This record gives sequence, structure tokens and C-alpha cells, in this order.
Amino acid sequence: MSNVVSKEWVLEQLQSNPGQLVIADVRFSPGDPGYGFEAYQYEHVPGAVFVDLKRDLMDPPGEHGGRSPLPQPDELARRFGNLGIDASTPVVVYDDDLRPEGARLWWILKYLGHGSAYILDGGFASWKSAGYPLTSKKSEVTPRVFQASVQEDWLADVNEVRAKLGASGVTLLDSRDWKQFTGETAPLDPVAGHIPGAVHAFWKDGMDEDGTWKGAERQRERFAGISPEDEVIVYCGSGLSACPNVLALQEAGYGKVKLYAGSWSDWISHKDNPVSIGNV
Repeated sequence: MSNVVSKEWVLEQLQSNPGQLVIADVRFSPGDPGYGFEAYQYEHVPGAVFVDLKRDLMDPPGEHGGRSPLPQPDELARRFGNLGIDASTPVVVYDDDLRPEGARLWWILKYLGHGSAYILDGGFASWKSAGYPLTSKKSEVTPRVFQASVQEDWLADVNEVRAKLGASGVTLLDSRDWKQFTGETAPLDPVAGHIPGAVHAFWKDGMDEDGTWKGAERQRERFAGISPEDEVIVYCGSGLSACPNVLALQEAGYGKVKLYAGSWSDWISHKDNPVSIGNV
């Protein structure tokens, strides 16, 4: 089954199997910290629980670890359990359309060993435009125990990336926009450029203009220059917008895909790490 599910499938599950699916709303706006919860309170998919990107899916930044540090697995498991999410109940994640926030939650669930975590194709916008049910009623949350089974092969750290620079059979994939990759701009970081040897694939290119997900064949076309046999380590600025590309690679059939969770903002926090500028 694909990691991306249709709104029609989700609606059918909610109607035919009530209570057998966890819906997670992770809407977020970088410029308005209160936006996500306010939007959730106004209207959301019936039964959805709200997951706060900043509070639930990252820790405060420190000297290293990037701008959006990944919490420890046991802490993530505790937070999910308090939200009524365990490792056995299917979870469907949505944000506004198909943004990094939803993919971040999907990736974390998979990293913790959740076998049935999915992304809602088109997100909340597609659900609402179809006239599907919405509610402002706060969902009742029954705390559960999330038994994490950490999938170490989903995660890379700075030491692994450094050790594998230039290695045969390893591709570094930069998910930021072209100007950030080449070093023309660095809107959020003190150093511009990219990790030496990385190739570029902007995360937004995985979606169509209507906010829906490109199918597996079209995702494979995006990554045509990367061998399916390669280990692919994906990064972005802080470990968020890389997650849609991890999802895209999984959908395209790549079997060895890791997220460098600290990403560029962690890489440049280590002063001895090399930096490339331009398309090299």
C-alpha cells in the first residue's frame, strides 16, 4: 500500500470503521505560531487530534542538531502516547496541503517503527474543497502507550554524513530551493551553500500544482540520476522539507533512504565541515 492515501479512502474508513483510525492534524505557519491550533479549533477532520509541530515534533535548538532538533525516541513515544497515538493503530496525517510538517510527522512515526502511517493526499485543502465532513468539536483523546521500535536505518547524523562524503554507492540529496543550494541565498542560516557532492531536488517538485502527490512513476523521473541501488541521505535546511523527498523516494521504490535530521543548519554548526558554493 502506498504511503499516500486518498481522501475517499479516509472517508470510507471513518464511516465504515469508526475509531479504528487516528487522524493527526499538524497544520502550521512559520510566520504565525498560533495558526495551526486556531485553524484546528475552527474546523478539522472529524476525530482528528492536533499535533503541534514545535511542541511535539522538535526540541529547542542548541549548539548542534540544527534549527529543528529531533527529540529522543522515548520522548517522542511519550508525546505520541499522550495524543492517543500508539504503534499499532493506523495513523493518517494531514497539514494544509502537502507540506513538510505532515511529512515530518509521517517520517517520525516510521522512524519509531509505526507500520501503518500515511499522508492524506492533498491535505486539508483537498478534503475541504470536496465538501467532506468538518467539525469544530474537540476530539476526545484516550492516552495510549506507544511502544517504539527505532529504525536506525532511517536516520543519519553528522558523523555518518561526514564519513560518507564522496563514497561510492551513496548519494546526498539537497531538498532546498535552487538558490539556497547554490549559495545565492541563505535566508535562515549564517552560512550559504551545500554539502560537497550533493545533488539537488527541490521538495516541492514532488507535488502537482493542485497540491496533490505525483505518482510513483513521476517520482522516479525526478530521481532518474540516482541509482535505485544507492543509499540516499536526504537533507534540507533543518530536517523538515527533506521529509517530503524521503516520502517521494520511498514511493519511487528506493529502499535505502535516510534523513539527515540536523541537515544544513547542523552541518554548518561544525566549523570544520566543508561547504560548496555553486552547482558543484
